[in-house]
Parts: sequence; C-alpha cells; structure tokens
Amino acid sequence: MAKTLITGGTGFLGSHLARALAARGDELRLLIRRASSADHLSELEFERATGDVTDRRAVRRAMDGVERVFHVAGRTSLRARDSAGVFDVNLRGARIVFEEALTAGVERLVHTSTVGAIGVGGPRKAADETQTFEIGHLGIAYVNSKHEAELEAFRLAAAGLPVVIVNPSFVLGPADPTGTSMGLVRRFVTGRILAYVEGALNVVDVRDVAAGHLLADEKGRVGERYILAGRNFTLDRLFADLARISGCRAPAVKLPGRLAAAAASAASAAPVSLPFAPEEIVSATQWWTYRNTKAKRELGFAPRPHEETLEDAVRWQLEQLNGAVANGGAARAALATVGRVLRAGERLAGG
Repeated sequence: MAKTLITGGTGFLGSHLARALAARGDELRLLIRRASSADHLSELEFERATGDVTDRRAVRRAMDGVERVFHVAGRTSLRARDSAGVFDVNLRGARIVFEEALTAGVERLVHTSTVGAIGVGGPRKAADETQTFEIGHLGIAYVNSKHEAELEAFRLAAAGLPVVIVNPSFVLGPADPTGTSMGLVRRFVTGRILAYVEGALNVVDVRDVAAGHLLADEKGRVGERYILAGRNFTLDRLFADLARISGCRAPAVKLPGRLAAAAASAASAAPVSLPFAPEEIVSATQWWTYRNTKAKRELGFAPRPHEETLEDAVRWQLEQLNGAVANGGAARAALATVGRVLRAGERLAGG
C-alpha cells in the first residue's frame, strides 16, 4: 500500500497534521531526525524514516513507495545570526524534497510555506496571493528563505511536480510539543513582554491549518498557493484579548517602532545577551495582515472563530506552566517612562 510522507511531522503543525491524516485513513511515514522524539505521537501508527531534509539519500529512501508528500519541515528563526541554518533547511532542504518527489513520481506534494513569502499588507490593508514580494530588503532570513523555496516549487511545477503551496499565517493553538510556536503566548502570560511596537498580524488555529493541508491535497490546483489565515489583529487588540482571556496584564507600553529598531540594533553590538534581535523588532513593526478568500472559495477552508483559538491556546499554555505567571513589577514602570520619553522625542523630531 502506498504511503503518505510527512517531513517535520513531530513539530507543532506537523503533529496536528499527522493526526488529521491518520484520521483520514492515510498510512503514514514520518521523516524524523535521529535526535528528535516522537513520543507525543505514540497514539498513532506510523513508519519512522530516520533522516534530515538536507540529506538527499535519507529523503530518497523516505520517498520509496510514497504516493503523497506533505513537506512541513522548516526553521523559523528570524535572527540574522541563524540565517545560514535557516536557508540550509528552508531552501536547500525544500529543493531536495521537491527534486526527489519529482523523481519518485509522487501524485501530490503539499508544501508548507508562510504568508511572509507573499509579502505584507499594511495599515487597513490585507494581502492576498497576488501580492508582490517587496520585503526582501528587511533581511528576515525565515521570510526570504521561504520565498525562494516557493520559487523552486514553481520552477519544478513547470517541470511536472504536482505541488500545491499553502501559506499559513501566525499559528496558535493547543498541544505544541516543543513550546516554540506558542512562545508569544508563553511570554505574554509570564510577563516577559513588557513593551511592544505598532504592528499587526494574522492569527490562525493550528487545527484549521492542518485541515487546510488536507483540503489543499484534495482540491488544490497544481502550481497554486493558498493563504491559510484567520483573524487580523493589531498588536494592541491581540494583547488586549490575551489579557482578558488569561487574566494577565497587557504589556506596559508601546514604543515607537523606528526608535525601538534603532535601539535594538545598537544594543546588539554591545557585549550583552538580549532576549530579542533587531530583525525581530523590524518584523514586529510590519502589518502581517491577509485575506483567505481564495482558500475559502477553492478549498472550502473554514477557520474557526478567533476567540476559540485564543482561549484554547491560553488555556493549554497555562496548564503547561502550572500557574507560573508574572506581571513585571518595577520593570514595567521603568519601560513606561522610557516609552513616554521616546514618543515625545519622536513627535519633536517630526516637527
């Protein structure tokens, strides 16, 4: 019997996708790195293929007898210092998976990209699949590597690879096996987000993104991409909702984005360890806002209400923390003062 191969099947999205495919009745094979644990998938039946997407021989072995491929594996770091590793996995690894899938003659490959590979919207604007990619100059390794991987997918689609691309937005929800994808919620409820900048992002439920992958497999058009997005939030609104749901305080102050990015860049040159990088500040100032009209129309994509996603995400995160939340204290008051000074300086500079 032919199998369905998943790369990245032990991660946040990958594990939800594996469960959705198992429920559909697929016979699963997961390409898993030797050091990675799959204990959280113990309730599933699957064949383990050991290897990494950057290892062509391992990918070739994993493709043997495969009918469908879901390429989910990737690195999500935004930091410039991680760019070599990010491009190695997200671009070179994707190219290897695409080429080996074409050689193996698979019937369908669903490639997990990101909305960032499309571009950004803007204040009171939402991007769709026709958006021109114009943010390469920001130097965000994750975004640029995913955009270039899409170009590889389109190139090989023209050569006969039956690939469909899905572009999830910011994914939240329960059951994150590594804890990295739910980092925003964890930092929020533990009081570690003391300040933020003007910006926006689209939030979508991990369970809906997994379902969207199956819809792309069943109904997606080869060589097309589909935005799997939910609700657009300004950071003000998102943090207000998280505060209401969790009972934790929202960040103390909003900092001017331009000055925050400049300060982060200057601080990064100092011999100190920072919890953020300039690239992460630049990313936070963007408007990652999108429309899911095409996925709804062509795939039947139907994301759940955003309240359910946020409530389930917060509930799960609080359970993992066993009530270990915090609210900041003196650092909040200090940052509030800094924020007022910076905003006053920005107004003066603007004349």
